Amino acid sequence: MEHLIQHFRKDEQPFIEQVVSWQREVEDRYAPKLTDFLDPRQRFIVASVIGQNNVLHTTSDGLFHEAERQRMLIFPTYFEPQKEDYQLKVFTIHYPARFVQLRHPDVLGALLSLGLDRAKFGDIRVNEQQVQFVVAEEVADYVRLHLTGIGKVKVHVESMKEFQALIENEEDWQEESHTVSSMRLDVIIATVLKVSRQKAQALITGKKVRVNWTERDTVAFECQEGDILSIRGSGRVKIIMTEGRTKKDKIRLQIGRLTQKG
Repeated sequence: MEHLIQHFRKDEQPFIEQVVSWQREVEDRYAPKLTDFLDPRQRFIVASVIGQNNVLHTTSDGLFHEAERQRMLIFPTYFEPQKEDYQLKVFTIHYPARFVQLRHPDVLGALLSLGLDRAKFGDIRVNEQQVQFVVAEEVADYVRLHLTGIGKVKVHVESMKEFQALIENEEDWQEESHTVSSMRLDVIIATVLKVSRQKAQALITGKKVRVNWTERDTVAFECQEGDILSIRGSGRVKIIMTEGRTKKDKIRLQIGRLTQKG
């Protein structure tokens, strides 16, 4: 396991150990293991760890097309996953959309206020007409019964019908090239957002920055290829790749900026 851990950050070690315990559970029971909802970085770690094993496979599903948060199945080679094995439930929220507009943070806050762990909820999709969200089947009835209001808005939660369309993801990544003096978090944010280092550092120390869905408040945190930075109020940045160095020894970066379609 040591050779595997060295490829990941130190603070990811507890999750890696959790994945190894899942692997052993599947090997011992010779039966599939269903995880809670995992973000893309966590799914990458699971696939990397299980990929070392020739007799186990992984798949994932979050119901929505290009779902960010998905449940994973770890299973022996004999097993053929079916849609129902992921134990997912999708709900739609009915509310007076003519008079009030619910936002993603409003819905997430209301769900978390029910006392359930974030890992029990998948993606939340919001447009001007409706809200849809995915939950683990084991908590679905509890959510349906207890989610009766979001802020001051009374809502009614209803299971989605099979014929109803799911809200499409309207995100679009635009690629950009930059040069940076280092891979420090504050340097990359300052460069990409075109703000001062002081402003970038204030965002980080103000707990407004996440790297791979984990809050980072250390300005000197070292970023890597593949990292996704979420900056509150400024969207997301993906470090696609480093492309060598310039004559002045600066690092060439290819990054993606997340924009909204339309």
